Amino acid sequence: MLNQFFEYLEFEKKYAKHTLTAYRSDLSAYAKFLKTEFDIDQLSLVSYSLIRSWIIHLSEANYSTVSINRKLTAVKAYYNFLLKLGEITVNPMQKHKSLKQSKKQQLAFSKAEVSVVMKVFDTSTFSGIRDQLVVDILYQTGIRRQELLNLDRSSIDFNSGQLKILGKRNKERYIPIKPSLTNLINDYMQVLKDESVKSNKLILTNTYQAAYPNLIYRIVQSYFKRVSAKQKCSPHIIRHSFATHLLENGADLIAIKELMGHSSLASTQHYTKTNMSRLKTIINTKHPRSKKDK
Repeated sequence: MLNQFFEYLEFEKKYAKHTLTAYRSDLSAYAKFLKTEFDIDQLSLVSYSLIRSWIIHLSEANYSTVSINRKLTAVKAYYNFLLKLGEITVNPMQKHKSLKQSKKQQLAFSKAEVSVVMKVFDTSTFSGIRDQLVVDILYQTGIRRQELLNLDRSSIDFNSGQLKILGKRNKERYIPIKPSLTNLINDYMQVLKDESVKSNKLILTNTYQAAYPNLIYRIVQSYFKRVSAKQKCSPHIIRHSFATHLLENGADLIAIKELMGHSSLASTQHYTKTNMSRLKTIINTKHPRSKKDK
């Protein structure tokens, strides 16, 4: 039944490969726990009290709230699948609510930090040219790390100046790119052509194989650690910076939503919260009554 579930996620729901890998790992760990602790082989026979035991087990093993919630999402999705097939009559997790987690405000890189990073690449080497392209694409388009890895050389339309992005659930969207990025991509692709590279993927390793998620993380971390005091310098923070800087320059939320591939405006509105300190400064210094209140 698990194999059928994963086929359903892959071919009908169009889940990304990394999501499928995470779900496989989570459900495997869940099944192992039930077998070891309660000698249960059939997941369809589980009650919520047993699921609670697994939650406690994960918590005692020092898993973060985020990790536990992700694992429970996989389990809940599996039971919804069984419910859909008529294998069970009630989802044992139907009343479960995600564990509360402390919300950490994620701060963007400053424009100055991004500007400094864009000047430090060694463009005399392939890795330097590639690293510059990775950071520039992430910052100029705001795409996700996996969306970057999905890019083929055919994803770029040089005539119209657009990137075709394959997003979550294989949804396509188009993002306009500036001539500076178009030229950078063109120069990079010329290097690949000179090396007779066979892979059609745009972002490659130093041995010209398709890049992988951790490589992108390491690239971003290695350059931004030089200029930022942040403990974690990740591709997602560049995406966050993209949205934040657009907002600061007056872009509207609807446009940012479309560019970022958000399914709802609520996801995009998250970035307005991180701009609150700036908005307060504007109100306190620019509003007609601000001088009277001093």
